[in-house]
Amino acid sequence: MRERYRSEGLDESDLAAHPMDQFGRWFAQAVVQDVIHEANAMVVSTADSDGRPSSRTVLMKGYDEQGFVFYTNYDSRKARELGASPYVSLLFPWHPMARQVIVTGTARRTGREETAAYFRTRPHGSRLGAWASAQSSVIPSRARLESSYEELAARYAEGEEVPVPPNWGGFRIAPRTVEFWQGRENRLHDRLRYTAEPDGGWRTERLSP
Repeated sequence: MRERYRSEGLDESDLAAHPMDQFGRWFAQAVVQDVIHEANAMVVSTADSDGRPSSRTVLMKGYDEQGFVFYTNYDSRKARELGASPYVSLLFPWHPMARQVIVTGTARRTGREETAAYFRTRPHGSRLGAWASAQSSVIPSRARLESSYEELAARYAEGEEVPVPPNWGGFRIAPRTVEFWQGRENRLHDRLRYTAEPDGGWRTERLSP
């Protein structure tokens, strides 16, 4: 299976000064063009203390000059691995646009106020689900999970406030590098990468495809 890319290119002169501004441009285009299902979906790759990697898709719930934010159970595999090693890679696979954004950086937990503010915006069922699921742990059956959810639904009726689970919250990924990949004809893709400098600035460079 092989796709022949014919997209417009990405030139150094096209880039914003800050990688998060450039990400904002591409993200807005992905949303407006409506060709990407869940444009905020990203692959998060972590590693355990022995260097063994694992990956999963999560939804980005915010971004700013400080980085990318997602939320999870702090007892989940990815959270435990980030506790052992804060280094992480993110990948936004926007295939219909022949684009990828690849990020490397370090993770730190969001504050409880920020976490609570986001938790209140979640649908009622999703808030209950955060309590019902001991994420990444082994469970005996689907029925056990649904029973836990039903017990919570009886305790917190629709419209009632659901507290934030103590072991649930966010991670903010502070980028060290951000690569913008644009597919081109004949596999001569454009790869432009930002790298953080010690003075707080960003260096940009072109990578060979």
